[in-house]
Amino acid sequence: PPPSRIFCGRQEILEKMQHFFFDSGIQHIYVLHGLGGAGKTQIALKFIKESSSRFSDIFFIDTSTITMIETGLKSIAVQKDFGDSPQDGLLWLASKLEEWLLFFDNADDPNINLHDYIPQCNHGNIIITSRNPGMCVYAGSNSLVSDMEEEDAVALLLKSASQKVTVRTEEIAAEIVKLLHYLPLAIVQAGAYISKSRNLDGYLALYTKNQARLLSEKPAQSHDQYAWTVYTTWQMSFDRLTPSAAMFLQHCSFLHYNGISEEIFSYASKYQFDSDGPSKEELQKPLEFLSHFVEPTGEWDSLQFLEVTNEVQSYSLISFDAENKLFFIHPLVHSWSRGTVQNPKGYMFTMGSILGMATSERSLWDMRLTSLLLYPHVELAIQMNTKLAWVFTALCGT
Repeated sequence: PPPSRIFCGRQEILEKMQHFFFDSGIQHIYVLHGLGGAGKTQIALKFIKESSSRFSDIFFIDTSTITMIETGLKSIAVQKDFGDSPQDGLLWLASKLEEWLLFFDNADDPNINLHDYIPQCNHGNIIITSRNPGMCVYAGSNSLVSDMEEEDAVALLLKSASQKVTVRTEEIAAEIVKLLHYLPLAIVQAGAYISKSRNLDGYLALYTKNQARLLSEKPAQSHDQYAWTVYTTWQMSFDRLTPSAAMFLQHCSFLHYNGISEEIFSYASKYQFDSDGPSKEELQKPLEFLSHFVEPTGEWDSLQFLEVTNEVQSYSLISFDAENKLFFIHPLVHSWSRGTVQNPKGYMFTMGSILGMATSERSLWDMRLTSLLLYPHVELAIQMNTKLAWVFTALCGT
C-alpha cells in the first residue's frame, strides 16, 4: 500500500534509512520501533515509495500473528512458483541473490520469535515495524519513532483538517498539536474531526472537555488504512499484558509521567512502622501492591520488577532512560491509562502512600536528589486529591 497522502516530516529517519540500505554489505535489517500511533508504518511506506526502484521485489507481510506471517511467506512462494508453503517462501528469498525487500509490519507480539521467519542468508533487505524495542536485537540499525517536530505536526494537522495555511491557522494548529503532544495518530484524528466540523478555532475548548471521547472515536473518513483510534490502539496492547504488568502501568499513571524510578517502590518497601505513624491496616493497599515486588524474606526483588517493567516496555506503553535509570510514560498514554482505572481514589491513595513511605526513608536518599525526583510526583498526587497531604505528613512527619 502507498503511504498516506498527508505524510509529513520524519526526514531525519528517512535519510538514515537511505544511508543504511544503500551501503554495501550483508543482509540489511532496519527496525522502526515506538508507541502505537507514532507513525512507524507510514515512515516505512514512505521510504519504500521513494526507493522502490532500487529493489528487485517488495513483499509486505502482516506480522501481527503467526498465521498472518506464514500466509505472507506462503504467498511469496506461490507468486514465484516456488512451492506453496511458508518454508518455500523463505527458501526462495534465501536463494534469490537480488536486492529484494521484505517488510514485516506490526511485529508487536513479544511471544513471536521473528528469527524463525527471517531468511537465513547474507543478502536481501528487511524492514520491521514494532512497538517492542526488543526487536532491535535483529537490527543492523534502528530508529525510535516518537513525537513529531512542531513544524511537521502543524503541517500534518492542517493537511488532515483541509485547512488553508495562514499565519492564524498555523498559530491555532500549534496550540492544538502541543495539547496532543505531537503524536501523529492523535493529530490525524483531530484533523479528521476538524475537517468534518470545519471549526479549527473551537477544537481546543472541545478537546479540553472531551479528550477521552475524541481520542476514542474513529472518523468516518480516513487518509490511510489504519483501522484503530488512538485509545483503541493502546487498549489492544494493554489487553495483552499480564495482570501484574497492567496493574503496574495503571498505578504509575497516578505518578507524574516523567521521572519514575525503581527507588520509589524499593524504598517504600523498606518503610519502618512505628507507633507515631499509620498502621499496617491503614496502609494495606500500598503494601499489597508492593508485595508483588518483594521476596518472601522481605527483600526487594529487582528481577521481578525488571520482568514486569520489561513487559510493559515491550508494547512501548512505558519507556526507559537507561542513562538516568528513569521510566517515562507518554502524556497521552498516561491520561488514557488513568482512565482505565475503576477505582481512581483507591489508586491515588496507594501511590500517594507509596511516595510518602519512600520519602520517609531519608537514610536511603540523597535529599537534594529526593526533592528533584519526587517533587513532581508528590505535587501531582496532592493536585489530584488534596486530602493526600495528610498522608505525607503522617508518613514523613513533615
